[in-house]
Amino acid sequence: MKIGTIDVWPPVVLAPMAGVTNAPFRTLCREQGGGLYVSEMITSRALVERNPKTMAMIRFADDETPRSVQLYGVDPETVGKAVRIVAEDGLADHVDLNFGCPVPKVTRRGGGAALPYKRELLRAVLRAAVTNAGTLPVTMKMRKGIDDDHLTYLSAGRIAAEEGLSAITLHGRTAVQHYGGVADWDAIARLRDAVPEIPVLGNGDIWTAADAGRMMARTGCDGVVIGRGCLGRPWLFRDLNGLFNGGASPTVPALGEVAATMARHARLLVECFGREAQGVLDFRKHVGWYLKGFTVGADVRRSLATAATLTELDEHLSRLPADQPWPGPAADGPRGTSAGRTRVHLPDGWLDDPDGAAVPLDAELDVSGG
Repeated sequence: MKIGTIDVWPPVVLAPMAGVTNAPFRTLCREQGGGLYVSEMITSRALVERNPKTMAMIRFADDETPRSVQLYGVDPETVGKAVRIVAEDGLADHVDLNFGCPVPKVTRRGGGAALPYKRELLRAVLRAAVTNAGTLPVTMKMRKGIDDDHLTYLSAGRIAAEEGLSAITLHGRTAVQHYGGVADWDAIARLRDAVPEIPVLGNGDIWTAADAGRMMARTGCDGVVIGRGCLGRPWLFRDLNGLFNGGASPTVPALGEVAATMARHARLLVECFGREAQGVLDFRKHVGWYLKGFTVGADVRRSLATAATLTELDEHLSRLPADQPWPGPAADGPRGTSAGRTRVHLPDGWLDDPDGAAVPLDAELDVSGG
Protein backbone atom coordinates (compact mmCIF):
# COMPACT_ATOMS: atom_id res chain seq x y z
CA MET A 1 0.00 0.00 0.00
CA LYS A 2 1.28 3.45 -0.89
CA ILE A 3 0.31 6.59 1.00
CA GLY A 4 1.67 9.32 -1.19
CA THR A 5 5.35 8.46 -1.61
CA ILE A 6 5.40 6.22 1.50
CA ASP A 7 5.33 2.46 1.07
CA VAL A 8 3.38 0.87 3.93
CA TRP A 9 3.79 -2.86 4.41
CA PRO A 10 2.05 -4.66 5.84
CA PRO A 11 -0.97 -2.40 5.14
CA VAL A 12 -1.50 -1.76 8.83
CA VAL A 13 -1.76 1.57 10.66
CA LEU A 14 -1.78 2.27 14.39
CA ALA A 15 -4.67 4.64 15.05
CA PRO A 16 -3.87 7.82 16.97
CA MET A 17 -5.23 7.49 20.51
CA ALA A 18 -5.05 10.31 23.03
CA GLY A 19 -2.87 9.47 26.00
CA VAL A 20 -1.85 6.13 24.46
CA THR A 21 0.06 6.35 21.17
CA ASN A 22 3.02 8.25 22.50
CA ALA A 23 6.59 7.33 21.53
CA PRO A 24 6.95 4.51 24.14
CA PHE A 25 3.77 2.74 23.06
CA ARG A 26 4.66 3.16 19.39
CA THR A 27 8.07 1.62 20.13
CA LEU A 28 6.46 -1.48 21.65
CA CYS A 29 4.15 -1.83 18.65
CA ARG A 30 6.78 -1.12 15.97
CA GLU A 31 9.02 -3.83 17.33
CA GLN A 32 6.34 -6.38 16.49
CA GLY A 33 6.02 -5.65 12.77
CA GLY A 34 5.95 -3.13 9.96
CA GLY A 35 3.29 -0.58 9.16
CA LEU A 36 2.57 3.07 9.93
CA TYR A 37 2.41 4.23 13.54
CA VAL A 38 0.64 7.52 14.20
CA SER A 39 1.20 9.90 17.11
CA GLU A 40 -1.34 11.18 19.57
CA MET A 41 -3.62 13.97 18.35
CA ILE A 42 -1.83 17.31 18.13
CA THR A 43 -4.00 20.43 17.99
CA SER A 44 -3.17 22.83 15.21
CA ARG A 45 -3.50 25.92 17.37
CA ALA A 46 -1.15 24.56 20.02
CA LEU A 47 1.41 23.71 17.36
CA VAL A 48 1.18 27.14 15.74
CA GLU A 49 1.60 28.77 19.16
CA ARG A 50 4.55 26.46 19.91
CA ASN A 51 2.96 25.27 23.13
CA PRO A 52 5.79 23.57 25.08
CA LYS A 53 3.69 20.54 26.05
CA THR A 54 2.58 20.06 22.46
CA MET A 55 6.09 20.42 21.09
CA ALA A 56 7.26 17.78 23.57
CA MET A 57 4.55 15.42 22.29
CA ILE A 58 5.91 15.63 18.76
CA ARG A 59 8.87 13.41 19.44
CA PHE A 60 9.85 10.22 17.73
CA ALA A 61 12.34 7.47 18.46
CA ASP A 62 15.63 7.81 16.59
CA ASP A 63 14.82 4.77 14.45
CA GLU A 64 11.17 5.66 13.88
CA THR A 65 10.37 5.99 10.20
CA PRO A 66 8.16 7.10 8.67
CA ARG A 67 7.22 9.63 11.34
CA SER A 68 3.48 10.19 11.37
CA VAL A 69 1.60 12.94 13.21
CA GLN A 70 -2.13 13.54 13.53
CA LEU A 71 -3.44 17.11 13.59
CA TYR A 72 -6.79 18.38 14.83
CA GLY A 73 -8.19 21.67 13.65
CA VAL A 74 -11.32 23.49 12.51
CA ASP A 75 -10.01 26.79 11.12
CA PRO A 76 -8.47 26.33 7.65
CA GLU A 77 -5.94 29.10 8.23
CA THR A 78 -4.72 27.58 11.50
CA VAL A 79 -4.58 24.08 10.04
CA GLY A 80 -2.63 25.37 7.05
CA LYS A 81 -0.10 27.09 9.30
CA ALA A 82 0.30 23.97 11.43
CA VAL A 83 0.89 21.72 8.43
CA ARG A 84 3.43 24.18 7.06
CA ILE A 85 5.33 24.06 10.36
CA VAL A 86 5.37 20.25 10.24
CA ALA A 87 6.67 20.32 6.67
CA GLU A 88 9.18 23.17 6.91
CA ASP A 89 10.57 22.18 10.31
CA GLY A 90 10.81 18.52 9.33
CA LEU A 91 8.70 17.41 12.30
CA ALA A 92 7.13 14.43 10.52
CA ASP A 93 6.92 12.59 7.19
CA HIS A 94 3.14 12.25 7.06
CA VAL A 95 0.17 14.29 8.32
CA ASP A 96 -3.17 12.74 9.24
CA LEU A 97 -6.16 14.99 9.94
CA ASN A 98 -8.68 14.16 12.68
CA PHE A 99 -12.33 14.17 11.62
CA GLY A 100 -13.34 11.22 13.78
CA CYS A 101 -13.06 12.29 17.42
CA PRO A 102 -16.53 12.05 19.06
CA VAL A 103 -15.82 13.59 22.47
CA PRO A 104 -18.04 16.55 23.45
CA LYS A 105 -15.25 19.10 24.00
CA VAL A 106 -14.25 18.57 20.36
CA THR A 107 -17.61 18.23 18.59
CA ARG A 108 -19.23 21.15 20.41
CA ARG A 109 -16.61 23.35 18.75
CA GLY A 110 -17.41 21.91 15.33
CA GLY A 111 -14.32 19.71 15.23
CA GLY A 112 -13.62 16.01 14.94
CA ALA A 113 -16.59 13.96 13.80
CA ALA A 114 -18.80 17.06 13.58
CA LEU A 115 -16.79 18.87 10.91
CA PRO A 116 -17.49 16.74 7.78
CA TYR A 117 -21.15 17.77 7.99
CA LYS A 118 -20.02 21.21 6.81
CA ARG A 119 -18.93 20.26 3.32
CA GLU A 120 -17.36 23.57 2.29
CA LEU A 121 -15.57 24.00 5.60
CA LEU A 122 -14.19 20.49 5.23
CA ARG A 123 -13.01 21.30 1.72
CA ALA A 124 -11.32 24.48 2.92
CA VAL A 125 -9.50 22.67 5.73
CA LEU A 126 -8.31 19.90 3.40
CA ARG A 127 -7.21 22.37 0.73
CA ALA A 128 -5.24 24.40 3.28
CA ALA A 129 -3.52 21.26 4.56
CA VAL A 130 -2.56 19.91 1.15
CA THR A 131 -1.43 23.32 -0.11
CA ASN A 132 0.94 23.76 2.83
CA ALA A 133 2.19 20.17 3.08
CA GLY A 134 4.79 20.39 0.32
CA THR A 135 5.80 16.82 -0.50
CA LEU A 136 4.28 15.32 2.66
CA PRO A 137 1.26 13.06 2.11
CA VAL A 138 -1.92 14.21 3.85
CA THR A 139 -4.60 11.72 4.95
CA MET A 140 -7.71 11.89 7.09
CA LYS A 141 -9.57 9.68 9.54
CA MET A 142 -13.34 10.07 9.86
CA ARG A 143 -16.54 8.41 11.00
CA LYS A 144 -19.72 7.61 9.08
CA GLY A 145 -21.31 10.82 10.27
CA ILE A 146 -22.91 12.47 13.26
CA ASP A 147 -25.73 9.93 13.50
CA ASP A 148 -27.77 7.77 11.13
CA ASP A 149 -29.79 10.80 10.03
CA HIS A 150 -26.67 12.82 9.24
CA LEU A 151 -24.27 10.52 7.39
CA THR A 152 -21.33 12.29 5.76
CA TYR A 153 -18.72 9.70 4.85
CA LEU A 154 -19.44 9.40 1.13
CA SER A 155 -19.51 13.13 0.45
CA ALA A 156 -16.47 13.66 2.67
CA GLY A 157 -14.63 10.90 0.85
CA ARG A 158 -15.29 12.45 -2.53
CA ILE A 159 -14.15 15.87 -1.28
CA ALA A 160 -10.97 14.32 0.11
CA ALA A 161 -10.17 12.69 -3.23
CA GLU A 162 -10.87 15.93 -5.10
CA GLU A 163 -8.60 17.92 -2.79
CA GLY A 164 -5.63 15.63 -3.23
CA LEU A 165 -5.53 13.57 -0.06
CA SER A 166 -3.38 10.45 -0.20
CA ALA A 167 -5.70 8.10 1.73
CA ILE A 168 -8.85 7.98 3.87
CA THR A 169 -9.61 5.96 6.97
CA LEU A 170 -13.23 5.23 7.86
CA HIS A 171 -14.24 4.14 11.35
CA GLY A 172 -17.50 2.33 10.73
CA ARG A 173 -19.43 4.09 13.48
CA THR A 174 -21.23 7.40 13.84
CA ALA A 175 -20.28 9.97 16.45
CA VAL A 176 -23.37 9.22 18.52
CA GLN A 177 -22.35 5.56 18.70
CA HIS A 178 -19.04 6.65 20.22
CA TYR A 179 -17.50 3.18 20.66
CA GLY A 180 -20.72 1.26 21.25
CA GLY A 181 -22.55 -1.20 19.07
CA VAL A 182 -20.98 -2.93 16.08
CA ALA A 183 -18.83 -1.25 13.45
CA ASP A 184 -20.47 -1.06 10.03
CA TRP A 185 -17.97 -2.70 7.69
CA ASP A 186 -20.41 -2.40 4.78
CA ALA A 187 -19.96 1.38 4.94
CA ILE A 188 -16.23 0.86 4.41
CA ALA A 189 -17.02 -1.17 1.28
CA ARG A 190 -19.32 1.58 -0.02
CA LEU A 191 -16.61 4.20 0.51
CA ARG A 192 -14.07 1.98 -1.25
CA ASP A 193 -16.39 1.89 -4.25
CA ALA A 194 -17.05 5.64 -4.12
CA VAL A 195 -13.39 6.75 -4.19
CA PRO A 196 -11.42 4.16 -6.16
CA GLU A 197 -8.62 6.62 -6.94
CA ILE A 198 -7.05 6.66 -3.45
CA PRO A 199 -6.53 4.05 -0.72
CA VAL A 200 -9.37 3.49 1.74
CA LEU A 201 -8.52 1.97 5.10
CA GLY A 202 -10.97 0.32 7.45
CA ASN A 203 -11.23 0.83 11.21
CA GLY A 204 -13.52 -0.62 13.84
CA ASP A 205 -13.85 -3.93 15.71
CA ILE A 206 -10.48 -5.38 14.72
CA TRP A 207 -9.54 -7.34 17.85
CA THR A 208 -7.44 -10.04 16.21
CA ALA A 209 -5.46 -10.49 13.00
CA ALA A 210 -8.24 -12.76 11.76
CA ASP A 211 -10.66 -9.83 12.13
CA ALA A 212 -8.40 -7.75 9.89
CA GLY A 213 -8.42 -10.48 7.26
CA ARG A 214 -12.19 -10.68 7.39
CA MET A 215 -12.57 -6.92 7.08
CA MET A 216 -10.34 -6.73 4.01
CA ALA A 217 -12.05 -9.69 2.35
CA ARG A 218 -15.52 -8.28 3.02
CA THR A 219 -14.89 -4.62 2.18
CA GLY A 220 -12.08 -4.63 -0.36
CA CYS A 221 -10.33 -1.95 1.70
CA ASP A 222 -6.65 -1.34 1.04
CA GLY A 223 -5.50 -1.60 4.64
CA VAL A 224 -6.60 -1.68 8.26
CA VAL A 225 -6.27 0.79 11.11
CA ILE A 226 -5.90 -0.64 14.60
CA GLY A 227 -7.22 1.27 17.59
CA ARG A 228 -8.56 -0.24 20.81
CA GLY A 229 -7.65 -3.77 19.71
CA CYS A 230 -3.98 -3.20 20.53
CA LEU A 231 -4.53 -1.72 24.01
CA GLY A 232 -2.50 -3.93 26.30
CA ARG A 233 -1.65 -6.06 23.25
CA PRO A 234 1.21 -4.56 21.24
CA TRP A 235 1.89 -8.06 19.90
CA LEU A 236 -1.28 -7.78 17.81
CA PHE A 237 1.02 -6.16 15.26
CA ARG A 238 3.14 -9.34 15.28
CA ASP A 239 0.02 -11.30 14.38
CA LEU A 240 -0.88 -8.81 11.65
CA ASN A 241 2.64 -9.02 10.28
CA GLY A 242 2.24 -12.78 10.16
CA LEU A 243 -1.15 -12.55 8.48
CA PHE A 244 0.19 -10.46 5.61
CA ASN A 245 3.49 -12.30 5.31
CA GLY A 246 2.52 -15.93 5.26
CA GLY A 247 -0.08 -16.62 7.91
CA ALA A 248 1.93 -17.24 11.09
CA SER A 249 -0.01 -18.50 14.11
CA PRO A 250 -1.43 -15.90 16.52
CA THR A 251 0.68 -14.87 19.49
CA VAL A 252 -0.30 -16.50 22.77
CA PRO A 253 1.99 -15.08 25.47
CA ALA A 254 1.91 -16.53 28.94
CA LEU A 255 1.38 -14.10 31.79
CA GLY A 256 5.13 -13.93 32.45
CA GLU A 257 5.76 -12.48 28.98
CA VAL A 258 2.88 -10.05 29.45
CA ALA A 259 4.34 -8.93 32.79
CA ALA A 260 7.76 -8.38 31.19
CA THR A 261 6.14 -6.23 28.50
CA MET A 262 4.31 -4.24 31.18
CA ALA A 263 7.57 -3.57 33.03
CA ARG A 264 9.31 -2.45 29.85
CA HIS A 265 6.38 -0.23 28.88
CA ALA A 266 6.56 1.55 32.23
CA ARG A 267 10.32 2.07 31.90
CA LEU A 268 9.96 3.49 28.40
CA LEU A 269 7.38 5.96 29.71
CA VAL A 270 9.68 7.03 32.56
CA GLU A 271 12.53 7.49 30.09
CA CYS A 272 10.29 9.48 27.72
CA PHE A 273 8.88 11.82 30.36
CA GLY A 274 12.09 12.11 32.34
CA ARG A 275 10.27 11.70 35.65
CA GLU A 276 9.58 8.37 37.34
CA ALA A 277 6.40 9.53 39.03
CA GLN A 278 4.90 10.81 35.77
CA GLY A 279 5.86 7.72 33.80
CA VAL A 280 4.46 5.26 36.33
CA LEU A 281 1.31 7.32 36.71
CA ASP A 282 0.79 7.33 32.95
CA PHE A 283 1.30 3.57 32.84
CA ARG A 284 -1.51 2.85 35.30
CA LYS A 285 -4.21 3.18 32.64
CA HIS A 286 -2.69 0.25 30.76
CA VAL A 287 -2.84 -2.29 33.61
CA GLY A 288 -6.41 -3.45 33.04
CA TRP A 289 -5.86 -3.77 29.29
CA TYR A 290 -2.76 -5.94 29.70
CA LEU A 291 -4.44 -8.22 32.24
CA LYS A 292 -7.77 -8.63 30.42
CA GLY A 293 -8.87 -12.27 30.59
CA PHE A 294 -6.15 -13.45 32.97
CA THR A 295 -7.06 -14.84 36.38
CA VAL A 296 -5.49 -12.25 38.66
CA GLY A 297 -6.73 -11.33 42.11
CA ALA A 298 -8.39 -7.98 42.66
CA ASP A 299 -5.77 -7.02 45.23
CA VAL A 300 -2.92 -7.55 42.75
CA ARG A 301 -4.74 -5.59 40.05
CA ARG A 302 -5.38 -2.79 42.51
CA SER A 303 -1.75 -2.76 43.65
CA LEU A 304 -0.50 -2.57 40.07
CA ALA A 305 -2.95 0.20 39.23
CA THR A 306 -1.81 2.30 42.20
CA ALA A 307 1.96 1.69 42.10
CA ALA A 308 3.96 4.89 42.45
CA THR A 309 7.49 3.74 41.54
CA LEU A 310 9.13 1.27 39.17
CA THR A 311 10.38 -0.75 42.14
CA GLU A 312 6.88 -1.00 43.54
CA LEU A 313 5.53 -1.93 40.13
CA ASP A 314 8.16 -4.65 39.70
CA GLU A 315 7.30 -6.09 43.11
CA HIS A 316 3.64 -6.41 42.21
CA LEU A 317 4.41 -7.83 38.74
CA SER A 318 6.56 -10.52 40.37
CA ARG A 319 3.46 -11.77 42.20
CA LEU A 320 1.77 -12.69 38.92
CA PRO A 321 1.84 -16.42 38.06
CA ALA A 322 4.29 -16.34 35.16
CA ASP A 323 3.23 -19.71 33.74
CA GLN A 324 -0.48 -18.85 33.48
CA PRO A 325 -1.31 -19.43 29.79
CA TRP A 326 -2.89 -16.97 27.40
CA PRO A 327 -6.64 -17.01 28.16
CA GLY A 328 -7.71 -17.16 24.53
CA PRO A 329 -11.06 -15.58 23.57
CA ALA A 330 -11.43 -14.13 27.08
CA ALA A 331 -8.54 -11.78 26.24
CA ASP A 332 -9.96 -10.76 22.87
CA GLY A 333 -12.82 -8.40 22.20
CA PRO A 334 -13.49 -4.79 23.19
CA ARG A 335 -10.99 -2.81 25.23
CA GLY A 336 -11.45 0.66 26.59
CA THR A 337 -14.78 2.43 26.62
CA SER A 338 -17.55 0.74 24.61
CA ALA A 339 -20.62 2.78 25.48
CA GLY A 340 -22.69 4.82 23.06
CA ARG A 341 -24.08 8.32 23.61
CA THR A 342 -27.58 9.72 23.65
CA ARG A 343 -26.61 12.72 21.53
CA VAL A 344 -23.67 14.53 19.98
CA HIS A 345 -22.82 17.96 21.35
CA LEU A 346 -22.68 20.45 18.47
CA PRO A 347 -22.41 24.24 18.04
CA ASP A 348 -25.77 26.03 17.98
CA GLY A 349 -27.39 25.72 14.57
CA TRP A 350 -24.68 23.41 13.27
CA LEU A 351 -27.12 21.21 11.36
CA ASP A 352 -28.98 24.09 9.70
CA ASP A 353 -26.72 24.45 6.66
CA PRO A 354 -24.51 21.57 5.51
CA ASP A 355 -22.79 23.85 2.99
CA GLY A 356 -21.76 26.46 5.54
CA ALA A 357 -18.08 27.32 5.75
CA ALA A 358 -18.03 29.60 8.79
CA VAL A 359 -15.62 28.68 11.56
CA PRO A 360 -17.31 28.57 15.00
CA LEU A 361 -16.07 30.96 17.65
CA ASP A 362 -13.36 29.47 19.86
CA ALA A 363 -13.20 26.46 17.57
CA GLU A 364 -9.50 25.77 18.01
CA LEU A 365 -8.37 23.84 21.10
CA ASP A 366 -5.09 24.97 22.61
CA VAL A 367 -4.24 21.69 24.36
CA SER A 368 -3.08 18.58 22.51
CA GLY A 369 -3.89 14.96 23.23
CA GLY A 370 -7.67 14.91 23.08
